[in-house]
Amino acid sequence: MRRPPCQNPAAPSSSPSPAASGGAAVRNPTGGHIPVAGGLATTGLPYARAIGAEAVQVFVANPRGWATPPGRPAEDEAFRAACAAEGLRAYVHAPYLINPGSHDPLTAERSVVSLRHSLRRARAIGASGVVVHTGSATGGRPREVALAQVRRLLLPLLDELTHPDDPWLLLEPTAGQGASLCSLMADLGPYTEALDRHPRLGVCLDTCHAFAAGHDLTAPGGVAALLDELVRVAGPGRLRLVHANDSLDVSGARKDRHRNIGAGHIGAAPFGDLLRHPATEGVPFVVETPGGLDGHAADVALLKELGRGPA
Repeated sequence: MRRPPCQNPAAPSSSPSPAASGGAAVRNPTGGHIPVAGGLATTGLPYARAIGAEAVQVFVANPRGWATPPGRPAEDEAFRAACAAEGLRAYVHAPYLINPGSHDPLTAERSVVSLRHSLRRARAIGASGVVVHTGSATGGRPREVALAQVRRLLLPLLDELTHPDDPWLLLEPTAGQGASLCSLMADLGPYTEALDRHPRLGVCLDTCHAFAAGHDLTAPGGVAALLDELVRVAGPGRLRLVHANDSLDVSGARKDRHRNIGAGHIGAAPFGDLLRHPATEGVPFVVETPGGLDGHAADVALLKELGRGPA
């Protein structure tokens, strides 16, 4: 049975870090993907504070493996409590191996198990969403066949998200490598339709991926064209997170190689346009850029400056 489409889901509310904002409203909570080896709270929180984060993204499993670790209750609770107290928005990135369009039955089965684990762990730590790459049609299968499998595998997971504390599932279009099922914004149409535009289905926009796939953010009006198409195709309120990454390669190269903000072919100015577009109102921005703590801190600071606009 088809589910009713999500009617203008509310944009993500802005939850600023009091320490970072002095109590003032933050249009776009900004932060980065943080390391958590040693514990979500023990390792992750000091790193988040050091880079001035108002939003963070974490792994809750090996990103390049199929293991589904149970987590550590004390760390989970400390992380969740600190995020709530400090207004820190949290997100989970699902493992890279997940591919709901795979022709291999074992990969497809493992993808479901891994993604369900990420969704459940996200709820346990109070995360707002789980980011998953949209995958590809492997084995030479027609796109329509792969999308039918995406529907069969992912709709049951979405239907499990019935608790108020459950996260959104955030589709991250890829850079266009291989037989990608979703890289250009236009591809979000068939993909979200395959999932009945489920009310817990959102989008994570990776700027490097979009640029690499062929959306030239440096062209006049390029940012507005990208975001306007995303809203038109996916629907208002679906954009829930932005991965703010510059690109080592030119637009259309179909290579996913991140650079620090302003140090790649996108440059700094388009990020200011992204931060001021109506479609990103209240949407967190997180960086996945090189340079460790110092690189992340510099990128977060630059994004905050760009978000304030010209003096």
